[in-house]
Amino acid sequence: MFCLCTLLFMKLKAAAEIGINANHIRLPETATEDEVLQRIVAVNENPAVHGLIVQLPLDSINPMNTEKVTNAVAPEKDVDGLTSINAGKLSRGDLGDCFIPCTPNGCMELISQTGVSVMGKNAVVIGRSKIVGAPMHDLLLWNHATVTTCHSKTLDLAEQVADILVVGAGRAEMVKGEWVKEGAVVIDCGINHIPDSSKASGKRVVGDVHYPSAIERAGYITPVPGGVGPMTVAMLMKNTVESAKRFLQKYTPGKWNIEYTKKNPLEPQPSDAEISCSCQSKPIGQLAREVGLFSEEVEPYGRSRAKIRLDALKRMEKQPDGKYVVVTGITSTPLGEGKCTTTLGLAQALGAHLNINTFACVQEPSPGSFFGARGIAVGGGYSQIIPLEEFAFDMISQVYILQALFDLLVPLKKGQRSVSPAQLNRLKKLGIEKSDPLTRTEIRRFVQLDIDPDTATDSGSLENEIMAILSLSSSEEEMQQRLAKIVVATNKSGDPVTTEDLDVIGPLAMLLKDALKPVLMQTVEGTPVFLHTSPLADIAQGSPSILADKLALKMVGSGGFVVTESGHGADIGLEKFFNIKCRYSGLRPDVVVIVATVRSLKMHGGAPPVRIYRHLFIMHSLEGCCHLKRQVENAQAFGLPVIVAVNKFSGDTEAELELVCGQARQAGAFDAVQCTNWSEGGAGALALAEAVQRAAKLPGQFSFLYDTQLRTVAQKMYGAKDIELSPKSKEKLALYTKQGFGNLPVCIAKTHLSLSNDPMLKGVPTNFMLPITDIKANVGAGFLCCLTESVSFILLYL
Repeated sequence: MFCLCTLLFMKLKAAAEIGINANHIRLPETATEDEVLQRIVAVNENPAVHGLIVQLPLDSINPMNTEKVTNAVAPEKDVDGLTSINAGKLSRGDLGDCFIPCTPNGCMELISQTGVSVMGKNAVVIGRSKIVGAPMHDLLLWNHATVTTCHSKTLDLAEQVADILVVGAGRAEMVKGEWVKEGAVVIDCGINHIPDSSKASGKRVVGDVHYPSAIERAGYITPVPGGVGPMTVAMLMKNTVESAKRFLQKYTPGKWNIEYTKKNPLEPQPSDAEISCSCQSKPIGQLAREVGLFSEEVEPYGRSRAKIRLDALKRMEKQPDGKYVVVTGITSTPLGEGKCTTTLGLAQALGAHLNINTFACVQEPSPGSFFGARGIAVGGGYSQIIPLEEFAFDMISQVYILQALFDLLVPLKKGQRSVSPAQLNRLKKLGIEKSDPLTRTEIRRFVQLDIDPDTATDSGSLENEIMAILSLSSSEEEMQQRLAKIVVATNKSGDPVTTEDLDVIGPLAMLLKDALKPVLMQTVEGTPVFLHTSPLADIAQGSPSILADKLALKMVGSGGFVVTESGHGADIGLEKFFNIKCRYSGLRPDVVVIVATVRSLKMHGGAPPVRIYRHLFIMHSLEGCCHLKRQVENAQAFGLPVIVAVNKFSGDTEAELELVCGQARQAGAFDAVQCTNWSEGGAGALALAEAVQRAAKLPGQFSFLYDTQLRTVAQKMYGAKDIELSPKSKEKLALYTKQGFGNLPVCIAKTHLSLSNDPMLKGVPTNFMLPITDIKANVGAGFLCCLTESVSFILLYL
């Protein structure tokens, strides 16, 4: 132990003397092999560490596989040169592509210092350990010596004649002076203790060579101690410096080392599902490493997706943020205008085509969106998340909540589910004749009571608020605080009754703990995507989670981009994104992208819907551009540069597309470009990406539209003449003001098909009143939800 501590001290001291920051990671003697391996993996993945050594022997009270532990060190950080990969490269002569073990390397340096050439000499190595003997043999061989390896069982060991003798047998003073050839170079790697009454410790350190007799015959000989030991430490420092150099040769500060897959689009274009099936996604662990995540921060769910632990955000909290781009749209047709597709296409263009660190952040598919006219993909065509089947039927956050609830209700005990008689009865009522394992559908039926909405006591409000809380929370602590503020009722004195009063915060937080972690997936071209939360865009803020955006901004770094989306059009989703999400996140976007289509503008110009897709209506397009102008002005109200992305459809003419782009620029847009990312992937959004780059360089002048004014949103965003509060709304507003909630931001729930509350009014309606029929206080989420006549409350079923 004395020698081990001394050697460790020498390594730390040498590192400090030459400016290497060396840390000694101490594990208790009770550490298990798995715990040791986890610590090694963590160091392997840390780009700030260039060398890792495992101090042997492993003195744990638990069984340890030394070979497994040493091979766990990443070869590029194995500055001790002990992994099988480095040993294999050395054995086949790849000396420039490996780390050479420090003791043999030090021995070669000592031989070099004598001036004796190794080439053509007879060299004898006594000892065959993986640390000294075996690699010493290889080194001498590849430096053109004729090498004989001996050991304690070799016959006639004393008769071996060597010009160069290297001894590492681990036996005190085994080699006698008479064994040494006159004038030979003798390198003694041994460290042994023998009794010596003249020493205070009662023993002294000697080598494997009997030094007093050998020095009489050797031309050069190393002493013990003070010979090979210091040189071993010097070679360790040399290997560490070399490792840092190799890292810097490949490393570009702030740049990911990521592989993209640029697709060659097919004609005619396959369906979204066919495109997804034809694309081979990278293993999620590989993608996570490429974007700078550590293994301990990644919780894989299958091959293609993973939950990211919030520890990653804590680790990166001091890193600078990247540029923040939000994608919104004009008021769309029922079929949508490709906002999510443009979000993903823009991210692919910035990442795979311009080689900029880029993350996309999008919402999970909302309930009821599947199997409709828009399809089941997130995005579409060659700008979609893959594999489609990984999320299309899962409803990711909701599934984790369901599974967590099932685990809580029916816990695992020693690998078996503990099912109560009452639960068995419920399973039988559902026609399920087993208790474990259950399919996801069976779990859903078991956990979800499926209460008739007409008889529920506003359960939809609570469910939607919980999803909004999940989306607006920046940490587990904040989520718990928000959950505690949920108002479930009012007592007879007019005071709010909260979930905290009901003492249900603990179970709620436990159920949502995993759902709070963003989901990592990828696009068709291998661009990373966070898919997280699905708050509705009418009665909530309708955008991906704050945590997803915050984590992505740290991961891309100061030179990167995060492209996130807001629900519906600029009048609804973007307004809530700014006034609710940004108010709570503290994040400030740099650029706004508004997605528009010719077909939608024709609709706003008054073209009959049945003919929007079949005929050229330049006049209708021109008249519809007044709506585009209004939405550009809505976005500009927040002080940011606005770019219009005109999503091109096969039926659009060049004249129509140029007309729309020209009108957008006249309306004050920073730029307007055509996009074909649905059919061409990132290549079809290159012009948009370049415009975003230019716009992001402008100085930001972001400002909120209002403090908390309902009337301000109605008039400035929608163009309403004024608001009209129903008696019920006035009563609710007075109650919430009394309860202290009157200054919360407002979330107006209205149709997304018109700037007004009437879905049939297209273009730019004017001189209309916005009727507010009810107001609900989502205190946990942090806003007042103001319902108009056009919206009925939607239950967000899990």
